[in-house]
Amino acid sequence: MWNSYNTADYSGMIAETIRIPGPDGEPIRAYYSRPIGDGPFPGIVLIPHMPGWDEFSWEISRRFTQHGYSVLCPNIYEKFGHGTPPDVAKSVREQGGVSDESVMKDVEGSLSFLRSQVTANGKVGVIGMCSGGRHTFLAACTVPGIDAAVDCWGGGVVPDPNRPSQGKAPVDYSENLQCPLLGIFGNDDMFPTPDLVDKLEEVLKDLGKDYTFYRYDGAPHGFWGYNGPNYRPEAAIDSFNKAVAFFDEHLKV
Repeated sequence: MWNSYNTADYSGMIAETIRIPGPDGEPIRAYYSRPIGDGPFPGIVLIPHMPGWDEFSWEISRRFTQHGYSVLCPNIYEKFGHGTPPDVAKSVREQGGVSDESVMKDVEGSLSFLRSQVTANGKVGVIGMCSGGRHTFLAACTVPGIDAAVDCWGGGVVPDPNRPSQGKAPVDYSENLQCPLLGIFGNDDMFPTPDLVDKLEEVLKDLGKDYTFYRYDGAPHGFWGYNGPNYRPEAAIDSFNKAVAFFDEHLKV
């Protein structure tokens, strides 16, 4: 939990960019943040959101490391070139976005990397915000070996009737959801809207899946984003605490 550490305890971490095997054997960059010490530490794969493999994603990685997690945030946009995160995001949009298949392979590679570390405890969760939340839900249904998943306001998990969609939506894979799921949503969000979150919850409930949703009044899309107008401090801290507690329950065992 936020500010739950003992001030007499030692705290330290290492955070750096590394390379891991990506799709088709080509290496991709990843931001790797982990505690200093022998462990064993649980792992988290943090899937970036559409604004890119950006400073916000790196900071959230370090936040989880402060709570005892080795976190790997893969650059799922590696093949689109390099530059500032806004430049890369522009290139991704102009080229039609990254494929689900490519992201799932990056998640698989990230899981393998985290589990192979000598300080690992063998448990790995996945978290993502916005499009990363959508990818998180899809990974929890299609990528073997995930122990817990946190979907933060993932748009497009359930198709929006007002937006064009192609092929199967992540919700169509719900029957294969293989791990506990935590959902964090704002009730002022427009993608997903509260109605779409209701539909997702109905599907999961009917299937008897292990899930918990938290919804925040007055919170719009991306309310963890302290660098923009959608930031809602109280909802952000409360929901971050819930995400840490959820991972603690399922990964620190």
